[in-house]
Amino acid sequence: MTELGPLPEEWRVVRLGEVFDIQQGKALSRKKDKGLRPRPFLRTANVFWGRLDLSNLDQMDFSEEEEKKYALKPGDLLVCEGGDVGRTAIWEGQLKNVYYQNHLHRLRAKSQDVEPRVVMYWMQASMTLLGLYLGTSNKTTIPNLSRSRLASFAIPLPPLPEQRAIAYVLRTVQESKEATERVITVLRELKKSLMRHLFTYGPVPVDAIERVELQETEIGPLPAHWRVVRLREVVEKAKQVDPRKKPDWNFKYVDVSSISNTKLSIETWSEISGENAPSRARKLVKEGDIIFATVRPYLKRIAMVPAHLDGHVVSTAFCVIRCKAELATPNYVFFAVSLDNFVQRVVEQQRGSSYPAVTDKDVLNGLIPLPPLSEQREIARILRSVDEHIEAEEKKKTALEALFRTLLHHLMTAKIRLTEEFVARFAEVTP
Repeated sequence: MTELGPLPEEWRVVRLGEVFDIQQGKALSRKKDKGLRPRPFLRTANVFWGRLDLSNLDQMDFSEEEEKKYALKPGDLLVCEGGDVGRTAIWEGQLKNVYYQNHLHRLRAKSQDVEPRVVMYWMQASMTLLGLYLGTSNKTTIPNLSRSRLASFAIPLPPLPEQRAIAYVLRTVQESKEATERVITVLRELKKSLMRHLFTYGPVPVDAIERVELQETEIGPLPAHWRVVRLREVVEKAKQVDPRKKPDWNFKYVDVSSISNTKLSIETWSEISGENAPSRARKLVKEGDIIFATVRPYLKRIAMVPAHLDGHVVSTAFCVIRCKAELATPNYVFFAVSLDNFVQRVVEQQRGSSYPAVTDKDVLNGLIPLPPLSEQREIARILRSVDEHIEAEEKKKTALEALFRTLLHHLMTAKIRLTEEFVARFAEVTP
């Protein structure tokens, strides 16, 4: 039993200050923002749990002596003094001649029997999962973590091979999640490119676009056999209800805040009764309807109604788009109204400054390209397949995040131990 709870006998509990040299960075100075020796530096905004964002680095003047003092070495830990107090990442030498400011503590291992990365993971586990070190930030206007308090933190220290093994496992899961995030980014960019291609040339291969006869229209070039129509021409009117007249009716209610404007889907809903229904709960929807938020339309809160919300209610802050089957397919129209240029034309109609909004009429007056039904279905199929791939990768990312949290908690508290055979692989070489 230790002050950190039960731990294996071969694990030690030490103070951070015993195993790390701790130093704060250079104080910010407006006078030195531009000088003879401007150098990029890290601030708390660049430090996240387990990673550094180096995409936007500020610069400040550093003298030759200050460069020596504040130079970073691979393996240095950077701990936030303020902001998200205790947030920790590792410097791996990604760039040359980068320094750090005084709202960051730099931790440099004093000996070779400490694996900095495992300490980084311990800081994350202790702060975000275990609730340790609470009250360690100074209670000032801006909470901050002093050097002396940071140095006093008790941390568990397994034998070096086990430290390396734990760090390797956690980093492997973290890298898998980061790779998945990159795949999602690429797929989203692919979808944007496909949207531009499909809504300009139709569902034809890239090497066939020169054979597509185009026409110039008010919404840009389109295949010559397509039409441009007002949205209202291909939709029918949805019904309105007053749930308060049916106090015993229990229904699902979708408000504007229920829509994810990145996934373009309904993420949440409320289950309420007619007697408790808000006054805006008036529009009855069916599976396949498209809902387009008329409040702050630039936020692009657009979604299709799934089967489990068929026959339920959405807010009057949505324009409900219900396609006429003989003219338009819902999946195609969903992609057509989520095009940036369609949304932008709707936004141009908005009125009001504190509560900018458009009307259903503004949305339904919007122009969309209308190909034959067979091409509508093919365009929707192609884009849906990309969406399904993105959704699968999003689920994988969520699973990896859950796995990381579980491993972080159990490995750092020794509730799960790595096998002796696995740990033995790390006796000589740092992964």
